[in-house]
Parts: sequence; structure tokens; C-alpha cells
Amino acid sequence: MGFQCGIVGLPNVGKSTIFNALTSAAIDAENYPFCTIEPNVGVVPMPDERLDKLAELANTKSKVPTQMEFVDIAGLVKGASQGEGLGNQFLGHIRQVDAVLHVVRCFEDDNIVHVDGSIDPIRDVEVISMELVMSDLETVGKRLKKATSQAKSGDKKFIAEAAFLEKLQDVLDGGKPARVLEPDTDAERELVRDLCLLTTKPVLYVANVSEDDLAEGNVFVDKLKKTAEQEGASVVTIAGGIEQELSLLDEEEQREFLADMGMEEPGLHRLIHAGYELLGLITYFTVGEKETRAWTITKGTTAPGAAGKIHTDFERGFIRAEVISYEDYISCGSEAAARDKGVMRSEGKEYVVNDGDCILFRFNV
Repeated sequence: MGFQCGIVGLPNVGKSTIFNALTSAAIDAENYPFCTIEPNVGVVPMPDERLDKLAELANTKSKVPTQMEFVDIAGLVKGASQGEGLGNQFLGHIRQVDAVLHVVRCFEDDNIVHVDGSIDPIRDVEVISMELVMSDLETVGKRLKKATSQAKSGDKKFIAEAAFLEKLQDVLDGGKPARVLEPDTDAERELVRDLCLLTTKPVLYVANVSEDDLAEGNVFVDKLKKTAEQEGASVVTIAGGIEQELSLLDEEEQREFLADMGMEEPGLHRLIHAGYELLGLITYFTVGEKETRAWTITKGTTAPGAAGKIHTDFERGFIRAEVISYEDYISCGSEAAARDKGVMRSEGKEYVVNDGDCILFRFNV
């Protein structure tokens, strides 16, 4: 589907354990740095009980969830932006993803060595954040040097570009991520996209705790939440060890395990939903006896754009979208009943699709 969340963090914080649980991939998760060198990619189905209910009502033969890709990127270390610990290679992997899930160690375990010898989530966050900032500073500096030279010609385009890059450099010099500087013009937005900066990517912090601290958290989680709040970011707390155990069980065993733990759902479900929200994604459905399917689009997508997710012909020949909200579909029990009750709407090209819409597209090519 093209949306990727990169899982980053210092070595030995539980990244690969969490990735294993997400994807049941059983990759190495050993107690030494750089166990993961090449990034591992896993495609994870989006847990959504709405799809199950719609498929049941439609008596569908095939049920297809939407998906998200997670990328397990090797542990970064201090000095990564200068190439420490194969840092430039790992930073390049981060550059390719759409959002960052930053796993932070919030548990104590004498058997798992921390690269800095102690547990300090604020220090760990700052190490990773500063390496991303330093890498972006180098990128911006090179582009600014070029733009400044070109601006000597008097070309307004390059003068404006150099001025914006100077602002961006000042932000990064202050240790802040590039995303705090909002571009004012289309040219500035295009420039930011071209630079592929690491610190423009949205970030979600994942507090990895022990089983004992899952319910109430601990002082490390509290510190991480305060830091995240200052950045306008969110924190999801999970116990990586528990999630990996859960991933090895079948559905019935999972239900029993969750009940014993006093949990309503796996923590990873919350993590997947948070990643989805971080990327600004929503889901719409196509419902039928042959197939009921969830489709991922970005918030603000119009009906023709949503149709194009199914096939380009649907977008090119779009006529209208016949829409039933999820709530109306469930209350009516079927498409036919929704049509009879007048809650199936006919929408045109300007319609912005809502999360949970059940849509039948009419098109002609």
C-alpha cells in the first residue's frame, strides 16, 4: 500500500522484539548492538472489527483487511550522523519511511546491556533526535551553499530559497526538528519534500516496559510522556516481551492470555492504530458477497481519489459514489435496506470520503 513506519531506537531497547511481535517474523533479536543491519520489512494487517461485522452482514466469501508496512531499522548510536556504527547507512533507511516509531527503553534488566550503561529515556531520545538533526543540518547546509551561490545572479527564486534555507538551518542549529518550521509557500513545501529531511517525519514514541509496569507505567514512562508532550507527540506503552508471547499463540489462546493479563486487546493493536493516525490515514470499505475489503486513503481524499485506490479506471471514469456510513450500514443490516430507508447517498466528485464509509463506485471508461 506504500505507507511505511520505520522502527528506530538505540541498540537493545526492544525494537526487533516488537517488530517480531508485529509481523511474527522471528528475526534475530539478540543482546548485542547491530543485530539488525539490513532493514527488515513486515506487512501487518490493520485490526478493524468493522471489517469483520460488515463481512458477516454481507455473508462475504473473502475478507481483505488494509495493511501497513513496518521497517525494523538497526539501532542508532551517538555519532551516527558522522558514520559511527554504520550510522549513515541506517539514517538512509530512515529517509525512506513515512513516519518514525521511536522505541525507548523504559525497563530495567541486568541481563540486557544498555549501550550507555543505565536507563534514561530522556537521554536516549535526545541521542536519536540529535543524530537526525545533525544529519539534516548537513543536508540543508549543502543545499544552502548552492542556493546562496545561485542567488548572486539576482534570480528571485534562488533568493527566496536561500532565505528559507537559512531559517531552516537556524531551527536545526537550535536542536529542533525541521517539522517545527511550517513552509508558507508551495515552493517552500516542494523544497522541503526534495530535501527528504529526517526530522520532518512525524514521530510516535513507544515506551517498552516490563510486564509488571504495563498497567501503571513507571517513572521512566512518566519522563518520556513529558518530553513527548513538549513536542506535541504521543506515547504508546507496551511490553515487548508479552507481545512477542502473544504473537506465538492462536486466537483462542490469545483471548485466554489477554483475559489473564486483564487486557482487552494486544498492545500492538494500539500501536498499529497509533501509526495509522500518525500518518493521517483513514479507512473506507467496499462490501459485497464476493469480497468485503478495507481500503486506506489519507484524510481529505475526495471520492475520485478513493476510487483510484481500487483501479485507475475507476478514477478516470468516475461518475458518482453511492455512500452508506458504517453506522447506517450496521443499523440497516444490508445495502438494500439502507437504500430502501434512504440513507444511501449519491455523492459527486467534490465529496470528501469519511472514515468508515461503505462505497459503491459508478464509473464509465
